[in-house]
Amino acid sequence: MQEQHHQIGAVAEAVGLSLRTIRYYEEIGLVTPSGRTDGGFRLYTDADIDRLRLVRALKPIGMSLETTGALLTRADALEAAIASNGDVEASATAFEEVLAVARRSCDEWEHRLDEARQVLSGFDRLTAGRSQ
Repeated sequence: MQEQHHQIGAVAEAVGLSLRTIRYYEEIGLVTPSGRTDGGFRLYTDADIDRLRLVRALKPIGMSLETTGALLTRADALEAAIASNGDVEASATAFEEVLAVARRSCDEWEHRLDEARQVLSGFDRLTAGRSQ
């Protein structure tokens, strides 16, 4: 069964990113299209699209593109090591180091969210007192 390929316009619409952003992610090595047409148009697989969705999801939680790239690179290396019976331990250690950075970023955002909820709760008490 042949894997389906998608052109950049359809990918941009499916993922919710601009064509320019997708091209920039390619330029910095985050997501590389799996192929090109004879005319040079980028072709993306479903796995490429999933990778773009992951990059998009990590950005709003404060993950830098540099950290995201490192995380994806280490994940790719770990998957390759597992597939080839390579040095899984070293790859796993490298992946876990970057994953720890990502987890700290998530923890920071959770803390910020908790603080914001506390502030809003204070405002809720103000409006609740008015209705009594």
